Amino acid sequence: MSKVPSLNYDKVIKALQRDGWVIVRQKGSHIRLQKHIENEVLKIIVPAHKPIKRSTLSHILKQARITINDFLKKL
Repeated sequence: MSKVPSLNYDKVIKALQRDGWVIVRQKGSHIRLQKHIENEVLKIIVPAHKPIKRSTLSHILKQARITINDFLKKL
C-alpha cells in the first residue's frame, strides 16, 4: 500500500473532481464536496489547508471510498 502524501488542498480537490466529486459549498476553510453513486449521495469535507495532514487526507479518502493508489493516479 502506498503512503498517503502530504498535499495542498487544491491538488486534493482537483483529484477528487476527476473522480466525479462536485464542490457544493465552502464555509470558511471547509470545502464540502459530494458525489452521487447508485442510490446514495456521498459527502466529504476537505479543509482548505496547505498542506492537509496525512492523517486527515487518509480519513477523507476512506469517506470518499477511494484507495490511495486510485487517488494517486488522479493527481
